[in-house]
Amino acid sequence: MLEQFSQYANGAGGVGVDPSRGAMLARMMHDSALPTGAGGGALMGLGMSDAAIAGGMAFLQSELEKLDPKVREPLTSVTWMRDIPVKSGGGWVDFTSVFNVDYQISGPNMYGLMGGQSNNIPTMQANLNKDIYRVFNWGNILKVSFIDLQKMQQVGRSLEDLLDKGIKLNWNKTLDAVTYQGPINGQLGLVNNTSVARVAVPVGASQQTQWIYKTPMEILNDVNSLMVSTWAASQYDTTGMADHILIPPVQFAWIASQIVSSAGNVSILTYLLQNNIGKSQGRNLNIFPSRWCIGAGQSGSDRMVGYVNDDDRLYLDVTVPISRVMTTPTVAEGGAYLTLYLGQVGVVKFLYYQPVQYSDGI
Repeated sequence: MLEQFSQYANGAGGVGVDPSRGAMLARMMHDSALPTGAGGGALMGLGMSDAAIAGGMAFLQSELEKLDPKVREPLTSVTWMRDIPVKSGGGWVDFTSVFNVDYQISGPNMYGLMGGQSNNIPTMQANLNKDIYRVFNWGNILKVSFIDLQKMQQVGRSLEDLLDKGIKLNWNKTLDAVTYQGPINGQLGLVNNTSVARVAVPVGASQQTQWIYKTPMEILNDVNSLMVSTWAASQYDTTGMADHILIPPVQFAWIASQIVSSAGNVSILTYLLQNNIGKSQGRNLNIFPSRWCIGAGQSGSDRMVGYVNDDDRLYLDVTVPISRVMTTPTVAEGGAYLTLYLGQVGVVKFLYYQPVQYSDGI
């Protein structure tokens, strides 16, 4: 081949051959025979050409991508806003409180009924007391690196917006945990308060307590038993009859999918909602799934929680809703912006324990 290129260099090789081109090819071939580092510039040049081609293909593949602009967020669920009334506001405090009153009649004539000659008139007395509840501070810091901020601007995304969504998700998950289980310091929540009456559901014809082994009528009896118990404990005040029931998702799926009627058009869930004892007393029952009921009962059994979902019976204080209070720059770690989020949340307040009951073993 060297001989052929020499011919090009000498002007031979056929009609129309450019002598300068032949000389250039001869020099390239001569350089390629040299080892790297000793006039081996041609080898280095060929390697760079390979890298350039590979890089070009990678760039081409990137250009051919179809980019989905939506950022996938974590799968999660919060239900506190469905299951408890919330009272917001009050400012930065250490405690919240509520007042209670008890009435008492003095004297033997309790009802105050008098005969024609009787002067035994009872005297009404009132005893005022106050319940105190803890309030807990909550805080998160949003940190945005200056360099990362500039990078994200080039791709048209806001790092601050992404982190802001994460902080608000953390706030909602905190309220979820406080609502159902209470804060981490031993305070109690909606499904585990030791002052609430607890009963074990009776066994059915199958000699089992779990709903998957019970008939629709036996399940209805469990629901009615809870509602009647809270009604009786409330001195048969219908506003004290439980109208909001939480059960584990598996049991909810069971009653929602199993058919009662021979026509095949009524689920156990619909049957419960239409035939419970509250229906005849003007109380509309609601049954919802809640993962917090899983294993919440005695000995790790599944629990049914029944209560009145009304702020006259229970509620959660959020004295300071989540707030973006300040942003400050810092030169630490290459420079960043720090934004402080603060809030304040209380605990679940059971204003009355009579309208609440736990039924374990479902």
